[in-house]
Amino acid sequence: MHRRRFVGTSALTALAPVLQGLAAVPEHALSSFDREIRDFMAARKTPGGALAVVKDGKLVHARGHGWSDKDGKIPVEATSLFRVASLSKPITGVAVLQLVERGKLTLDTRVLDLLSHKAAVPPGGKPDPRWKQITVRHCLQHTGGWDRDKSFDPMFRARQIAVATGTPVPASADAIVKFMLGQPLDFDPGTRYAYSNFGYCVLGRIIEHLTGQSYEAFVKASVLAPCGIRSMRLGRTLAAHRAEREVHYRTPDNATADSLFPGTATKVPWPYGSFHLEAMDAHGGWLASAVDLARFAAALQNPAQCPLLKADTWRELHAAPPAPVSRNDDGVLKEVFYTCGWQARSIVGRAGMANYWHTGSLPGTRTLLVRRWDGLAWAVLFNQRQEIPNLPDAAIDAAMHQAAAAVKEWPKEDLFPKFAG
Repeated sequence: MHRRRFVGTSALTALAPVLQGLAAVPEHALSSFDREIRDFMAARKTPGGALAVVKDGKLVHARGHGWSDKDGKIPVEATSLFRVASLSKPITGVAVLQLVERGKLTLDTRVLDLLSHKAAVPPGGKPDPRWKQITVRHCLQHTGGWDRDKSFDPMFRARQIAVATGTPVPASADAIVKFMLGQPLDFDPGTRYAYSNFGYCVLGRIIEHLTGQSYEAFVKASVLAPCGIRSMRLGRTLAAHRAEREVHYRTPDNATADSLFPGTATKVPWPYGSFHLEAMDAHGGWLASAVDLARFAAALQNPAQCPLLKADTWRELHAAPPAPVSRNDDGVLKEVFYTCGWQARSIVGRAGMANYWHTGSLPGTRTLLVRRWDGLAWAVLFNQRQEIPNLPDAAIDAAMHQAAAAVKEWPKEDLFPKFAG
């Protein structure tokens, strides 16, 4: 997963004709969303995508575009499963806050008190004493002291970490935690923001330690089931292990990479063996459909009626990080900040209101989940990632806000009952 940046709402220029497989659809009240998706995909030659839109807790639009399997000419459906990458973090954030409600921990509990892993300390080294300062809140808000731009992202060093810890290749999440316990931090915990996949890996292990369940089992029962979601599951890396209804992932140039997995070909397509998805569970491992994510977003809309968290906990989930993080020189909170699993942007002129969103990115995957202050939400999933300098993938964000602005009348019917969870 790469660094997340918010893109404004400037117009996305209409581009190339619709690709084969992006068949025109009848005009309807929300056709602006479909047009933006088709233009985005056509310009980037993206094989497939899916979209779901929520208004005031109701699913008002859901559609697949293009190909789930381009070679087999299998179309994407609104219920097709995609690797959602870092959209896994908002789900983990809710799971952690549920454990806070149950009295299992607080946001200020030290993570070392919740981990049973033995540090794999390099010869001649010693654990960084600042590990003792890291709290659950730090992990949730990316202030734990890890900065992949200064050092590295351990979640993408599965071979090296396995060798260093004497464990099987590719390294498991537990092996990665043991390894990182022996590594120095990049900054003092709680002093600044730096996006960290590893911090959420730690949270996954804490969930397992406190519940006695696998991370997946706890989240399915406590987070997904109350939303009516039954199809989400953790993904697997190799193509042979694709889930039922899961899309095929592609890279623009069909690039290959060295395989991490013994017993496979030496070279594999980037999405199918160059990284270890199983170890990314709590920060990037979930499979979901656009409709699944729409259900999750709808469940978080109203704190008074949220099926996942009490109202006070819901507010804690969305609270800004403590100072000095995300503050201007005068101490005022910045317009954009990270909460417990969401990027947030304060809405100028509307006190206490914000837009919340998260993006996800892996080879073969690009995703976006947005919750707006005005009751709108949408999930957009693609089975190809391609960063073209003059056509950034992040432009889908602006395109969706533009599509919403073009809607003259929102449908009243709720489509959620038409889709199985």
